[in-house]
Amino acid sequence: QVQLMESGGGSVEAGGSLGLSCVVTGYTHYSYCMGWFRQAPGKEREGVAIHLGYGLTRYAESVKDRFTISKDNGKNTLYLQMNNLEPDDTAMYYCAARFGSAMTFAVEEYDFWGQGTQVTVSS
Repeated sequence: QVQLMESGGGSVEAGGSLGLSCVVTGYTHYSYCMGWFRQAPGKEREGVAIHLGYGLTRYAESVKDRFTISKDNGKNTLYLQMNNLEPDDTAMYYCAARFGSAMTFAVEEYDFWGQGTQVTVSS
């Protein structure tokens, strides 16, 4: 059984930084794509950043140059470093994984999801 567990959310003032982590268990033997998504109250879930491995990453335009996604394969952990945070970044952040190599932001394409961790940015 594949499980994803996020941590690292919290509250910060605009311009501050936070780092998120996602530990993956039970996901071995397959190639997969992992990503961070977020959902603000009253809004649809949206893709933030995707990591495929081999140095391949993809970012939403709204976070490009502020957020960095990375993965430690030895620790089976996905990270999201968020710098220069803005109030619009306030949301529940989710880690997700899917089989296959397509670097898609389509929520319905992801097979596994974590419980989420809250990020709140005050102005």
